[in-house]
Amino acid sequence: MSATPASLSISAKAPSDASAEALPPPIAPGSAAHRAARWALFVGGFATFGMFYGPQPLLPLFGSAFGLDAAQASEVLSATAGAMALGLIPAGFLAQRYGPKPVMLASIVLGALCSLLCAAAPGYGALVALRALLGLSLAGLPAVSSAWLAEELDPRALGQSVGLIIAGNAAGGMSSRLVCGLLADHTGWRGAFAGLGVLGVLAAFEFWRSLPPSRRHRPRPLHPRHALADLRAVAGERALLPLFGLALLLMGGFVSFYNYLGFRLVAAPFALSHASIGAVFLLYVVGMFSSPWAGRLADRRGSPRVLAAMLALCAGGLVLTLSDALPLIIAGVALFTFGFFAAHSVASSWVGRLAKHSKSLASAAYLTTYYLGASSMGWLGGHAWQAGAWPGVLAFLGLLWLGCVALAWRMARVAPAGVPAHAGAPRAGLANPS
Repeated sequence: MSATPASLSISAKAPSDASAEALPPPIAPGSAAHRAARWALFVGGFATFGMFYGPQPLLPLFGSAFGLDAAQASEVLSATAGAMALGLIPAGFLAQRYGPKPVMLASIVLGALCSLLCAAAPGYGALVALRALLGLSLAGLPAVSSAWLAEELDPRALGQSVGLIIAGNAAGGMSSRLVCGLLADHTGWRGAFAGLGVLGVLAAFEFWRSLPPSRRHRPRPLHPRHALADLRAVAGERALLPLFGLALLLMGGFVSFYNYLGFRLVAAPFALSHASIGAVFLLYVVGMFSSPWAGRLADRRGSPRVLAAMLALCAGGLVLTLSDALPLIIAGVALFTFGFFAAHSVASSWVGRLAKHSKSLASAAYLTTYYLGASSMGWLGGHAWQAGAWPGVLAFLGLLWLGCVALAWRMARVAPAGVPAHAGAPRAGLANPS
């Protein structure tokens, strides 16, 4: 979605001057090592979010194959998102101890293995369990990819390199949905999962081959008591709580929208193929443009104003999808997608500015609630579909939208005095994961 935003770094305290002097120089911009690192992280992000989101257009197929209702069919994605949410913060701490590269490589390898096992799942319960393991495994790359960049790269190359990770995340999530739809039309859902597994295997090899070794990482021991104290401190920052709620509702609404749009389009009067439904996800490309555009606009006009405008666009897109005319539905999907990615960009940019204790852990908490929203609200949206088909889903999304409006209004009030609400914020710690 993604096409919001997905890296975070859980960094330790700055090293002393003596230890800093002992570190080798960072990778220089434009060097061969810099190009290899950018390519490796692009491939890693592409595969990670390809394996994560690829099955989304196949939810109606799971429903018919296993005799499931919409909520049950959505568990393939809800289990993945929920498990990833639980794995983000632990993965960050593991990277502190063992280094970012081993954690990221293990993430892709285990994700590929889980995808291949999904293709051989004996039943739907096993499939959901394997998808949960997949989400837990894949948490390693979005959790620590920017930590690797921050440690190893010259700061002048950091922003551009993070942008390439975001592009890989969005491109993988977008294209894998289309490819899975095509594979499912010709080989069934097992063939689609096998294709995702092969993608993961190839990406793991290329990632291992291309990413330079970590030369500047210094392992740090794990102290659970200190980690819990840091987490409690972040949870106690009341100004951040509306942001976490906004992340939950925004991503929950977005995942629900795309989960059950497929159920509508596969039925009469549209009767689209799974490949055609997968092609609808190409509209993610508008989100790839809206995220940076919204950030620049917020710097000029103010974050509250831009967030309000983007939420209004989302509402307009939802209304258009009530039509039975496919072109109007596609226009509504485009508007909703544009508005979501822009709103997520603006909301996530507040995290670094408002966090007082630990910006990295605040970013981790934001992404955790983001994926919890995908898991819980994506599942609840299935019950809305069962109760009222697409109008029922839109009513559910309308409630989530009202919650977003209330939280956005609250955020406009908690912007700290003396700091403009549109002030720029560091964005390297958060990337769009969809």
